[in-house]
Amino acid sequence: MPQVIEFLFILVLPLVVVGGAVVSLFAVGALFDFLDNPGVFTEQIEAAFRRPPKLPKLAGADHYYRPYWLGGTKRGG
Repeated sequence: MPQVIEFLFILVLPLVVVGGAVVSLFAVGALFDFLDNPGVFTEQIEAAFRRPPKLPKLAGADHYYRPYWLGGTKRGG
């Protein structure tokens, strides 16, 4: 049992150290990005909470351009 614990310690400790170093590098990069462009950061936060645009609707059968699309003539003109 102690050999398994030693093996896991030897295997897991370097992975945790390397993972922590990678996460800290990303955090430092994000900090420098924020300090370089603070306006972009606020726009990204606002965009995350903005509602998406409404989906476009199909034109109905009584739409004024519908006959023109089908090869007919425009109404009222």
